[in-house]
Amino acid sequence: MRNAESKGVHPFRIPHSALRILLVCASAACGSSDGPRVTVTVPPGATLEAAVDSLAANRVIGHPSLFRLYARLSGLGGALKSGVYLLRQDESWSDVVGALERGRGVEQRFTVREGLRLVEVADLAHEQLRIPRDSFVAAARDPTLLGGLGVPDGTTSAEGYLFPTTYLLPQHIGARELVRVMTHQFIEQWSPEWQARLDSLRMTRHQLVTLASIVESEVRYDPDRPFIAAVYKNRLERGMRLEADPTVSYAYGRRLSRVWEKNLGVRSAYNTYLHPGLPPGPISQPGRASLAAALYPADVPFLFFVAQPDGKHIFSTTFAEHEAAIQRVKQLQRAARAQRAPGH
Repeated sequence: MRNAESKGVHPFRIPHSALRILLVCASAACGSSDGPRVTVTVPPGATLEAAVDSLAANRVIGHPSLFRLYARLSGLGGALKSGVYLLRQDESWSDVVGALERGRGVEQRFTVREGLRLVEVADLAHEQLRIPRDSFVAAARDPTLLGGLGVPDGTTSAEGYLFPTTYLLPQHIGARELVRVMTHQFIEQWSPEWQARLDSLRMTRHQLVTLASIVESEVRYDPDRPFIAAVYKNRLERGMRLEADPTVSYAYGRRLSRVWEKNLGVRSAYNTYLHPGLPPGPISQPGRASLAAALYPADVPFLFFVAQPDGKHIFSTTFAEHEAAIQRVKQLQRAARAQRAPGH
């Protein structure tokens, strides 16, 4: 029988250029120790090819074809463990393979709901993850982190950029790492087409996040989001003060159960009853729905709104309509109190 060489078929060889890249990556030069962490899911029964596709899509690895070869040479193909992994972007190949071999999966959930303030997220991290509150707040004020977010000079914290969602985290995660995971999630959620929309609105991303955080703090009934955003957009365009109660509460540094007239004079740049335009920065963590509402407000002429007892809002174009809506809400409140009265 003639051998393969005599037929002109050569044994499999790795090209010298590819071999050099493979050797460099194998020695961890392709990875870094300080890239942002991302979650990668390897479902039960997933093939190595599927896992590599997921790793590449999340930018954990580059050169997927070479990594696939490296993983096979490292014996990963038959020992792939399913699970959810928290890995760094551009992590060293040896660390990625080691994680998937050992099944170093995510071990705890951390849920942050929309509309929480920085200090409230810090409280949550302390309660659920045992991260000191002061450490979390300090991490969210780190100048290097803020520089990476592209926020304006003078911004003092990552308020507004700690994206609200459910996170899958390793045990004993630190404050700095958690803040980086959350701000990276914000960046991942920012759709590419949103930047073009910002240009048409003539707003910066920081201004948009600030507006979205006010919308998030106002809304109780989801369909109202684009209408609330429209009210504030219309007021901004007309040079009217926003007069947003949540900004007054934020100026106090604590949540007020209700904003009374006596509270409206608080001296703060965040008090939109005193100062025209947007406040200096976000007042809470807006979710994707409020970001989208701020980007694409309803095309309506409304300038006012008032909340009903059920959380829905009545929207008005003129102040006279708004006053009538306030009286309607007061009637509804009186009726609700009467309904709750003993013996009714």
